[in-house]
Amino acid sequence: MSVEVRVPSMLQKFTDGQKLVQLESHNVGQLLDSLERSYPGIGDQLMEQGELRRFVNIFLNDEDIRFLDGLDTALNDGDVLAILPALAGGDR
Repeated sequence: MSVEVRVPSMLQKFTDGQKLVQLESHNVGQLLDSLERSYPGIGDQLMEQGELRRFVNIFLNDEDIRFLDGLDTALNDGDVLAILPALAGGDR
């Protein structure tokens, strides 16, 4: 099942500058493992002790996986997975 992964600019250093990568997997957790195997180092930015880092949001076809089945969320051919690190800060 080919899934398009949208990589944010701050993580593109791990994907050789690629904004989009294609991977095959059956669920989100397996896809993140595959992403790490293909692009070493990116996994540490996304995961901590087997869990998604608190400030990393992952959307599957515009739905937050936290409101689906989390890392067990099933993937289908043609799905789009977007990695969106949370941003903090602002004007004072």
